[in-house]
Amino acid sequence: MSSVIFHIDVNSAYLSWSALEKLKNGSSVDLRTIPSIIGGDEKSRHGIVLAKSIPAKKYGIHTAEPVASALRKCPTLVMEPPNHKLYRRYSQEMMKLLFSFSPDLEQVSIDECYLDFTPISHLYSSPEEAAALIRDEILKKLHFTVNIGIAPTKVLAKMASDFEKPGKVHTLYPQEIPSKMWPLPVSELFMVGRRSAEKLVGFGIQTIGDLAHTDPAFLTAHFKSHGRLMWEYANGIDPTPVLSQKQDAKGIGNSTTLSKDVTDPEAAKKVLLALCESVSGRLRKAGQLAGTLIVEIKYHDFTKASHQAQTLSPCSTANELYALACTLFDKLWNGRPIRLLGVRSSRLISEGEPVQLSIFDLPMTKEEKKPITAAPSPEKLRQLDFALDSIRKKYGSDAVKRGGFLESTPTDSFRK
Repeated sequence: MSSVIFHIDVNSAYLSWSALEKLKNGSSVDLRTIPSIIGGDEKSRHGIVLAKSIPAKKYGIHTAEPVASALRKCPTLVMEPPNHKLYRRYSQEMMKLLFSFSPDLEQVSIDECYLDFTPISHLYSSPEEAAALIRDEILKKLHFTVNIGIAPTKVLAKMASDFEKPGKVHTLYPQEIPSKMWPLPVSELFMVGRRSAEKLVGFGIQTIGDLAHTDPAFLTAHFKSHGRLMWEYANGIDPTPVLSQKQDAKGIGNSTTLSKDVTDPEAAKKVLLALCESVSGRLRKAGQLAGTLIVEIKYHDFTKASHQAQTLSPCSTANELYALACTLFDKLWNGRPIRLLGVRSSRLISEGEPVQLSIFDLPMTKEEKKPITAAPSPEKLRQLDFALDSIRKKYGSDAVKRGGFLESTPTDSFRK
């Protein structure tokens, strides 16, 4: 048979997962059944709607809308703050269940993935039967709904999963494209953003069908390579396979928007330490060492600055990354209020590859040995970090904390 791909997408993931957790903790109200949203405090900078219930949608509330605007539309709206740790747990549970059906999975975000059905097609009477079984198993065991799109390409599977919700299975085979996809507004095509859609409509291209029948040369002239991509997607053309193998990371980093502007360098360095610990853990999980470190600052007026430097030798320990991050910060910061801080590693190599040692990595002779107050060696730092990883894996991420974190730091949740 030809290739068959599923796109599995959780319906209102953040809201569904928050609702489930509140029900488990004794709440008598299911957030999914009332006008409700997941979003930040309306007074904070992150005061936007991250997810909405179906009843909230009836009030015209939409994702990415300011919370204050949503409350004006529905004064009785129930607002729940996001809980990213909880969402990661539910996401992992879903992926574990999906792996029991097929190892050919490509997770593209916390709440969606592609599954290559082709290798397991012989186990089921039809793709629709298999998709319905997967949908029902997720609802039965994990208690939330998903939409599943079925198609021969990833872009068509993605488009199909966005049809009527929740808890639906939809197909989008080539013969169905004219009736199911082409009548849709061009803005609903995957990878067509707001500005591109406005420009297309200005050219008289109103629907996906109009786009599919536009001369690709015209689109390329006005949108460059993105024009060709939009034309291909409008025609269901997408040769990219389901990438079930883990891809090598080109860089690993985290950034955080601060809850209030920071002007104290010590407070800023506490944030850097937390970021370095996060990046360090992700490097070790990926089996990578960083050859370069970049520190990024966004100031209160939204201007940005960054500075980078090579590590003495490729490393993944939090202490080594933090020491270099502080040096870069001191060179970079101009004293103005800081809105965002970021730490990013690049020039990654695998842990098993030979590396060029620095003079500080070489063993010391008896004459060179330092007194007991000397800083620990890079090898001891690596052993310490691996020991901390083991403790946190067994007892939870909060089982071990640095003394400097016992006081609160002005950070929000980290983002890639």
